[in-house]
Amino acid sequence: MSAQPVNALDFSQYAGLRAAAQQNDPAALKQAAQQFEALFMQMMLKSMRDALPGDSTLGSQGDFYTGLYDQQLSTTLASGKGMGLADLLVKQLAQSSSAPGAASASVNSASSIAAYTKTAKSAGISESGEAGACEWTPGDADSFLDAIRPHAEKAAQALGVPTRAIMAQAVLETGWGRRIPRDTDGRPTLNLFGIKAGSSWSGKTVETATKEYVDGGFRNESASFRAYGSLSETFDDYVRFLSRNPRYVDALREDSVGGFAQGLQKAGYATDPAYAHKIVDVANSRDMSAALTRGKPRLHSV
Repeated sequence: MSAQPVNALDFSQYAGLRAAAQQNDPAALKQAAQQFEALFMQMMLKSMRDALPGDSTLGSQGDFYTGLYDQQLSTTLASGKGMGLADLLVKQLAQSSSAPGAASASVNSASSIAAYTKTAKSAGISESGEAGACEWTPGDADSFLDAIRPHAEKAAQALGVPTRAIMAQAVLETGWGRRIPRDTDGRPTLNLFGIKAGSSWSGKTVETATKEYVDGGFRNESASFRAYGSLSETFDDYVRFLSRNPRYVDALREDSVGGFAQGLQKAGYATDPAYAHKIVDVANSRDMSAALTRGKPRLHSV
């Protein structure tokens, strides 16, 4: 009977693979190679989807669940015959372990697991399933909302607008945290609100693709966006951006999600004519309601 494909979101498997590799377990090396192939396939799927025009009818939730589907699909395919990359890795490592003067098979296996783990971390994943401060990429909607909630509450108090509205805007701009712009080294910029880097911005920036609504349709463009070192910096700058810009005065007078969202749209925060409507939809989503009724989440180190 063939092994069942692992869950793409089960991060505990990485620590187990490393331990098995140190015991010179050939099966662990095979599984690690399959995981590496799955990661490679997931990156390919993401690149192909990014090259296609977005489907605005699905909204940000659609992007999030599409990402989860691609992640699990890649893992399932790699657990079968895959593309042959896993078999090639195993073969090459087996040859190097038997070569004169080469390190033992257990060392090769362990180093292979370490190399895979390093690759996974570059995508924002850690063995515990949590990301470090400079690698943060949420694994699901719940982890994203729990991470930003305390910062959103602080920003909402400073601006006098609903916490739910700020969280919904961050969700919309990032696709539940899965489309956070990254710098040239692959690190997330933590820009959760799509704030561009104008002439007044003196901090770090990143050039990335964006969709703008022009002449009745969306088109792909490239623009310079602000980059941050922590979520605290992100939300502090968001507060400054809105409170110091006169065109958002009317938006900040609103005490409802819909009123605030409409105020942002009227002030030209985004070119999408359905921007306010999408924020309200996210704010009224089941995931958002669940996040706001859960107990106070612990603060993340970002």
